[in-house]
Amino acid sequence: MAHFAKLDAKNEVIFVTVGRDEDAEGELTLRTGAVYKQTSYNTRGGVHLLGGTPLRKNYAGIGYKYDAQRDAFIPPQPFPSWVLNEDTCLWDAPVAMPTDGRYEWDEAAVNWKVI
Repeated sequence: MAHFAKLDAKNEVIFVTVGRDEDAEGELTLRTGAVYKQTSYNTRGGVHLLGGTPLRKNYAGIGYKYDAQRDAFIPPQPFPSWVLNEDTCLWDAPVAMPTDGRYEWDEAAVNWKVI
């Protein structure tokens, strides 16, 4: 089954649905003017998790933006200090998360704190 993301006038994802594989031409425009872009459930950060061909960098979710220049779905920016990774179209923290415990992002300190 193919998945499709319905876009609003600002290219924001407002709905994700399952469609027929034979509809999987990459984009659907309905008589109503609604635009749907195909998205891959197995694509994250520009990598297909099952070894297939990645599609539009990331699986679309409600609130994601479709960027036509990058042909990518980009999630909402989680914090103002995070920057978009051009390769993955995911947001990176300005400081790498430590791997020695459980942490959460502290935007005021612009760093990770232990939880």
